[in-house]
Amino acid sequence: MTRIEDKDTRYFIEIDLDTLEIIRVGFDQRQLLDKGRQTRTIIHRLFLTKGQYSKFVERCKKDLQHVLDT
Repeated sequence: MTRIEDKDTRYFIEIDLDTLEIIRVGFDQRQLLDKGRQTRTIIHRLFLTKGQYSKFVERCKKDLQHVLDT
């Protein structure tokens, strides 16, 4: 299945607030996200621009293989 990237795509990093570890890196359509509200209190979702997301993934790709959502 091909993932859609358009004007409604939102890029993010999810961080575990207890350990400060990145637990997920990904993107999804705005309509499928939880409208910016955090449903799990121990997780913080940090939204990035497409450029920031691309640079982050490119620089850290080797170390992020276990958390990449794309």
